[in-house]
Amino acid sequence: MPEPIRLTIAHSPDPDDAFMWWPLGTPDSSPAIDTAPFEFVPVPEDIEALNRRAIERADLDITAISMHAYPHVREHYMLTSFGSSMGSAYGPKIVAREPRDTDWLATADPLIAIPGVRTSAYLALQLLLPGSPRVIAMPFDEIIPAINAQRADAGLVIHEGQLTFEQAGLHLVADLGAWWHDQTNLPLPLGANAVKRDLDDRFGAGTLARLATVLHNSLTHALANRERALAIAGAFTSNAGATDAQIDEFVSMYVNDLTLDMGDAGHTAVRELLDHGFARGLCPDPGPIDLLRPEG
Repeated sequence: MPEPIRLTIAHSPDPDDAFMWWPLGTPDSSPAIDTAPFEFVPVPEDIEALNRRAIERADLDITAISMHAYPHVREHYMLTSFGSSMGSAYGPKIVAREPRDTDWLATADPLIAIPGVRTSAYLALQLLLPGSPRVIAMPFDEIIPAINAQRADAGLVIHEGQLTFEQAGLHLVADLGAWWHDQTNLPLPLGANAVKRDLDDRFGAGTLARLATVLHNSLTHALANRERALAIAGAFTSNAGATDAQIDEFVSMYVNDLTLDMGDAGHTAVRELLDHGFARGLCPDPGPIDLLRPEG
């Protein structure tokens, strides 16, 4: 029997990514689906760290990235048509210790904690606000504590912090996904699944297509075995106060029909977000948004 093709698969250590990819196997369990001819090595890491790694090293075979990072890595990576996180009239939230509104954001020049300069959440924040907001970057799970410790005036929360910020005594200032939908009538593209373009060259023609099928099978298997998937996903929450119901709600928000296939609406949304970013000088020209699709 030939040796399997061993590939690294990096993902953010949050419930929705863990939900999608556990069927490929974990350090503690064998794959739940047929992954031949591949063997996967999971690499959980903060999303901004993965953005930097894709931009600076491009050494991971499959990796989660922010949509905002795609124009920086398109020479080495292509996006899959599935596995994306998109908010349909909801998304990352700007929160503060006291009730505020978007006028306060634009006029008071608050210091805003953000989860990274290449995150899609930060790109959307920059599109919302005129000029250049004052920001301080930190790991996503440190943002809510930083606001409460008065090390930042407001924060841009992602992952399950979008549901738990009120438990920490914070107030919603703006929902970037709702704002984007009001502007464009499109979902807000946030996370993407990216695959190295050179896999056919390294492992033979057809490798990319077979890989796309196996990855898509992982996603469909997880959705068909939701209870088990949620139990595994719950171990990846960064917020000890998140309830099982909140984890279920968060996964439902970002593992949905657009995750199975972004379709025309998702493709248009990616194009629109990155074109807006390029027009404002916030990211390079994304070029064509070519997508890797599963076989069949």
